[in-house]
Amino acid sequence: MQAQTLKQAPALTTAAEDKTNQKRFHGFVAGVTSGVTKLVVGHPFDTIKVRMQTSGSDRFRGPMHCLMETLKKEGPKALYKGATPPLIGWAFMDSIMLGSLTTYKMLLQGGDPNVKLTPFWSGIAGVGAGITVSFVAAPIEHVKARLQIQYDAKTRLYAGPVDCARQLIRNNGVTGLWKGLVATLWFRSWFFMWWSSYEIYATQLRQRTNMSEAAINFWAGGLGANTFWLFSFPCDVVKNKIMTQPDVKNPPFPTIVSCFKHVYRTDGLKGFYRGFLPCLLRAFPTNACALTSFELTMRWLRKLDE
Repeated sequence: MQAQTLKQAPALTTAAEDKTNQKRFHGFVAGVTSGVTKLVVGHPFDTIKVRMQTSGSDRFRGPMHCLMETLKKEGPKALYKGATPPLIGWAFMDSIMLGSLTTYKMLLQGGDPNVKLTPFWSGIAGVGAGITVSFVAAPIEHVKARLQIQYDAKTRLYAGPVDCARQLIRNNGVTGLWKGLVATLWFRSWFFMWWSSYEIYATQLRQRTNMSEAAINFWAGGLGANTFWLFSFPCDVVKNKIMTQPDVKNPPFPTIVSCFKHVYRTDGLKGFYRGFLPCLLRAFPTNACALTSFELTMRWLRKLDE
């Protein structure tokens, strides 16, 4: 009996490890569906946001004016300028972000899925995911932002994402693609607010409503995203200004601090929230849909394993 028990134990350990690895893998797979959903729903809003953030206050009177000018002069396709990098990039980025978030949560749970993380520790897992994905996100967002501010033939410097990346590498080396990495890390450290607030919203909705789990994912996802952007938006403004500044040896904003000072000196505190309205309008439906598709995919993958 003792020998039989010793033979069975490794099999049980292997089965548990396989199940844990499957759960980690699920996060990366489901993240792809989140990224694709995010692009389809959110890219037009993102284009308006980036144009508002990087233009002078004399170019657009507000987000609606920016939208109408874009449609009038460039047509509806302009709202999806720079969409190719995030089509590939957001699917990849969300796979890394949500997959690593799942992994970090499992590590904090000690490998026990029955352990319920507090909002604080969910936020810590979010910070880890934000730092992890920043190294992938920085070059993708750099190329995307440069393509989004090409308004017409006069301002067109790049034929497309590949040409943009090629020029950046030619002028600055491969590391030129990662211009704005520090600002990206700073910006994504605010994922703490996203994932901690997401848990709070989801818990309250479960306790106070009779919503389905999918509806809870939708509302908590949208509200969590808006909470994140409320705190992180000034960092995003600085990040995009650094990424879209002229590609020269001595750029106007060599550091985050220099860019921060420029924004404050030029537009005051309101300059850090320029383009906030289209961002907020985009954040709720985009992330609500993306997180719903992520959670639905996770549940579907879990059922396949049963």
